[in-house]
Amino acid sequence: MVSLTKGQSVRLEKSGGGTLTRVAMGLGWDVRQPKGFFAKLTGGTAEIDLDASCLLFNAQGQLLDQVWFRQLASQDGSIIHSGDNRTGAGDGDDEVINVDLTRVPANIQTLLFTVNSFLGDSFDRIENAYCRLVDSTNGAELARFDLTGAGSHTGQVMAKLVRSGDGWDMKALGDRTSGRTFQDMMPAIQNAL
Repeated sequence: MVSLTKGQSVRLEKSGGGTLTRVAMGLGWDVRQPKGFFAKLTGGTAEIDLDASCLLFNAQGQLLDQVWFRQLASQDGSIIHSGDNRTGAGDGDDEVINVDLTRVPANIQTLLFTVNSFLGDSFDRIENAYCRLVDSTNGAELARFDLTGAGSHTGQVMAKLVRSGDGWDMKALGDRTSGRTFQDMMPAIQNAL
């Protein structure tokens, strides 16, 4: 497993060698719990609705399809979203986007993954946030990218998979931006391509 920092890239291959066929991008987070007097005042609990999205671009940078909580599958069925988690409650991945790399249409050059706070809560209220890439054929974690970082931003362009020869490369981006949906974040997304 590779722990990525912003800007790092990794070639996606099976741990024993060979080309990956199916991967899952997992997103997990917890709500930073208030402490002290404020916690007593509010009861110490809160929820934050983060949303993971996968955007499919061709080589010219045109958005051809999207997978998010309002469209849980790509038009061709190669990418499937697990559904909307509105609280971040529980351990492990809170939202998962499954990708069958063998079925991603040949005209798709880049898969770009984003996360945003649908209700507009800033990342100041989030802790233990990460995205990770898993080999779906054996459950092995291939790469992990820590998203936690206090700030007033409400979205992040997380990572991208770029077609490279007969395989894919993953690049950790971690670009902070603002927006309640990926559409609001398009200027930062276009810059990340």
